[in-house]
Amino acid sequence: MSAEIEERLKNLGIELPPVPVPAANYVPAMISGGLVFVSGQVPKTQEELKFVGKLGREFTVEQGQQAARLCAINILASLNGTLGGLDKIGRMVKLTGFVNAVPDFKEPHFVINGASDLIVAVLGERGRHARSAVGVGTLPNGVAVEVEAIAEIT
Repeated sequence: MSAEIEERLKNLGIELPPVPVPAANYVPAMISGGLVFVSGQVPKTQEELKFVGKLGREFTVEQGQQAARLCAINILASLNGTLGGLDKIGRMVKLTGFVNAVPDFKEPHFVINGASDLIVAVLGERGRHARSAVGVGTLPNGVAVEVEAIAEIT
């Protein structure tokens, strides 16, 4: 990993965990052509699921942003493990964020800013990306947020 990315992670107080272990029959990330597709990551530490519940009921937008940030950390961990370093990312192409919310919740885009902001903070201009943010009725194990990613490989 480049010294610049390591320094950014350190300044953000982030130590990347090992590649998250899939909860079912899929792989954390898949390389195809010049892209790497990262499976949906949930707000999970090595020890436990975090942020189980719905936005607009159990969680505020700010708490949802924290959940999305944790998803982004797991995305970076998957990319780091799959590529052998974050410096091999040419650019982040797209994030898709899913927000487990009550039916009248209107701010999934603000929630997913937690992931987008972290990706840009770590990768700089290479982290700027296209994005979708979608409110949904449920997510695996009832988590509040799930985020998947597509990155270009250098």
